[in-house]
Amino acid sequence: MSTPETTRQPLPPHLKMALDWVPLGLFFAGSALFNLYVGTAVLMAATLAILALEYVRERRVSPVPLVTAIMVIVFGGLTLYLKDPRFIKMKPTVLYAVFGLILLGGLPFGRLPIKYVLSHAFELDEQGWRKITFRYGLFFLVLAVLNEIVWRNFSQAVWLDFKVFGIVGLMFLFSLGQMPLINAHGLSRDAE
Repeated sequence: MSTPETTRQPLPPHLKMALDWVPLGLFFAGSALFNLYVGTAVLMAATLAILALEYVRERRVSPVPLVTAIMVIVFGGLTLYLKDPRFIKMKPTVLYAVFGLILLGGLPFGRLPIKYVLSHAFELDEQGWRKITFRYGLFFLVLAVLNEIVWRNFSQAVWLDFKVFGIVGLMFLFSLGQMPLINAHGLSRDAE
């Protein structure tokens, strides 16, 4: 006998990915149309709404959106409470550094959290998962350094454009660049 929890269907991956970008788009709009504080408040509200939607739909929350939401609430809250935009500008640095260190730190222990996050999209052999974990770990550390360079050395408008368009573009290009590795180490789902 099925219960409501077991009959719930997860959101399709393309819709889930689109929803993950909604808070960022609203942050950009709020910041560009009003100011960074309005953008930050909108980002916080949208992040919590997306998290709640995921929980209502799937009766669970994935670790990556949960960690991201915690960072948004902490750094956004500090930004609003202290009226200091540096905190929301540091949030990507800390978030990407945490992701990078988790990925790289897990490798020596055989922990591959990226496998959990990406296994819905494709299957790789063990060597493939290790390689992609290493690459994404380094990539996140590079993003952390780039964010620090941009927010500390350029205007808020330049940082906002970089945060929304630059990082998204870099993520897309980097992910696209992993296709040869995925093709070389991919496993057929039929073979499982």
